[in-house]
Amino acid sequence: MSRETVRAVEAVLFAATEPMTAEAIRSYVEGDVRAALAQLAADYAGRGVELVERGGRWHFQTAPDLAHVLRRDREEVRRLSRAGIETLAIIAYHEPVTRAEIEAIRGVQTAKGTLDVLMEAGWVRPAGRREVPGRPLTFATTPEFLTHFGLGSRRDLPGIEDLRAAGLLDPVDLAFEQLALAVEDEEDAA
Repeated sequence: MSRETVRAVEAVLFAATEPMTAEAIRSYVEGDVRAALAQLAADYAGRGVELVERGGRWHFQTAPDLAHVLRRDREEVRRLSRAGIETLAIIAYHEPVTRAEIEAIRGVQTAKGTLDVLMEAGWVRPAGRREVPGRPLTFATTPEFLTHFGLGSRRDLPGIEDLRAAGLLDPVDLAFEQLALAVEDEEDAA
């Protein structure tokens, strides 16, 4: 890999208005783009800006420990409703998923506005139609979802044990889980 390839990849990413895949960069630069990206990531490690990969897309970002330096005004915190959080989690863990599947998992109807808010935030997108009667629309997360939550891929989402260890599971859910285990134990003993 030549130094010119590394410089060209750096220039393309610097000028990009949104994160780019290695394939998109390759349309501008000849040579070993993946090796150039790895070299650039190493070169920028520990500096004021970093080269990061999120969901297979590369971009420069401010080093997390320096983000406060760039904030002039206090950002308006936008809080999702409980329905929004539940819907986003269901989509992230089960994508692609239909509205009916979301409602079946949540146990209540999902307001159209809930999905609209998630799509407006850029975290959820329509992902096609299911090949079943009625051809319902499916939903999936976006690369912006991965970027916003600092995930490399959906595989980086926390598992059930991680959530339990962090105390993020609802005590009612834990009680139902313990009850189900007790019933299984009784059935096994009988």
